[in-house]
Amino acid sequence: MTHERIMAEAERIKALGEASESRAPYPVNQPTIGAWLDAMGYDNQRFRQGEAPPSMAQVWTMPGLGRRRPDDDPLSRMMELLTAEGYTAVLGTNCEQTYERYLRVGEQLRVTTALDSVVGPKSTAMGEGYFVTSRNTWYVVHPDGRSEKVATMLFRVLKFIPKERP
Repeated sequence: MTHERIMAEAERIKALGEASESRAPYPVNQPTIGAWLDAMGYDNQRFRQGEAPPSMAQVWTMPGLGRRRPDDDPLSRMMELLTAEGYTAVLGTNCEQTYERYLRVGEQLRVTTALDSVVGPKSTAMGEGYFVTSRNTWYVVHPDGRSEKVATMLFRVLKFIPKERP
């Protein structure tokens, strides 16, 4: 019955759509862009003059230390259920990002999260598990209240029961 419980909960969470929303605690800003460029060892004058590298979309809304994901976060809810069912290990397997446009200093972001899919059980070299894919969509919130989609990300992880080692 474990598989049926897992898939029923996945369908329930998926039906909620973009159930979770978070706002970036800070607007896009040059000091964070500069620190990111330095950490990545990447230098491009374009990104030192008011634009953010597209691959930074996630940086602005990551919970970081001391903050938590929203209680209704679909990925967290699915991971908690799988943990409770004995699937205790995690392996990041895939991340696909799409960018609509560059972000500019001063823009305020929000992100929504939805559960895209749960596939399994699959037998892998690591153990039996489920591939869980969430879909994040980032929006710039304009001063007039309208939102503009600027990036999306499919994030897929394998949540599994580790194989016994001899």
